[in-house]
Amino acid sequence: MSWAFTKGLHEIGNGQYAYLQPTGTWGYSNAGLVVDGDQSLLVDTLFDEKLTAEMLATMRAATGIGGSDVTTLVNTHANGDHTYGNRLIENAEIIASKAGAHEMEELPPAVMARMMEAAPSMGEVGEFFQYCFGDFDFAGITLRMPTKTFSGSLDVKVGDKDVHLVEVGPAHTLGDVLVYVPQDRVVYTGDILFVDGTPIMWAGPVDNWIRACDQIIEHDVDVVVPGHGPITDRAGVAVMRDYLIFVNEETRKRHAAGLSAEEAAFDIALGDYQSWGDFERIAVTVNTIYRGLNGDDSPADAAALFGLMSRLKKDRQR
Repeated sequence: MSWAFTKGLHEIGNGQYAYLQPTGTWGYSNAGLVVDGDQSLLVDTLFDEKLTAEMLATMRAATGIGGSDVTTLVNTHANGDHTYGNRLIENAEIIASKAGAHEMEELPPAVMARMMEAAPSMGEVGEFFQYCFGDFDFAGITLRMPTKTFSGSLDVKVGDKDVHLVEVGPAHTLGDVLVYVPQDRVVYTGDILFVDGTPIMWAGPVDNWIRACDQIIEHDVDVVVPGHGPITDRAGVAVMRDYLIFVNEETRKRHAAGLSAEEAAFDIALGDYQSWGDFERIAVTVNTIYRGLNGDDSPADAAALFGLMSRLKKDRQR
């Protein structure tokens, strides 16, 4: 079975839904909905309240469940395109990993709003920042934080359905969570999976992310809803796992040869992966692998990395 990658709510079956946002590029994330009886679980909100309100209106029209009706919200990780709409889920218990909840405090919507205001005067970095996030409105958003956190794993009920939350971070971020619904053979991955788009590794280590992909592949699931891109299956997860293995191996070769992280990012020939959206994100993943190899646990310089991605994108598009 296949699903078109079109904007809106896609019924997977037996109370499972995916809300998709093409093209899946910067900020255009997916969400999920699990329904059984009078209970529902929403997997993630969207990058601003306008987009989240639109999603909730679509869900209400199709299922009768809107923002005030959702009983549980799971944030798969801290990034704003999966959390900034939380305030519109008015009555739900909000669950995240402990690490993910802590990370949410580091980049609240007000900071994003200020960065967007400053972007026109930030040169190359600001230009790329506007390219990535200029479609979204962060003004006036107050982030509703998780009301329950966990480490490791947590089982929740949605009506009679068992839903398993499994922490697999740090990987993409510090606190990534997979949402399994074993009865329906469905998993919602958050940004542990990008389909037809280049993953970006802010936290690492890459071995954790590869293991998370293997875990999905080894599970008895038929439908995989990624954080960005079209609905897929376990074969789609294997494709992205292979990308991570490739980047890890190529990065380690260049680290051993004495290249800098920036030199390595420019030097790696992407081959077929060059056609994936946002290929420039390899710069961040390479930098994270280098920092791990160097034993550097200091915070990454996000502004410098956005500048590097901008230069890499321009270089490869010449």
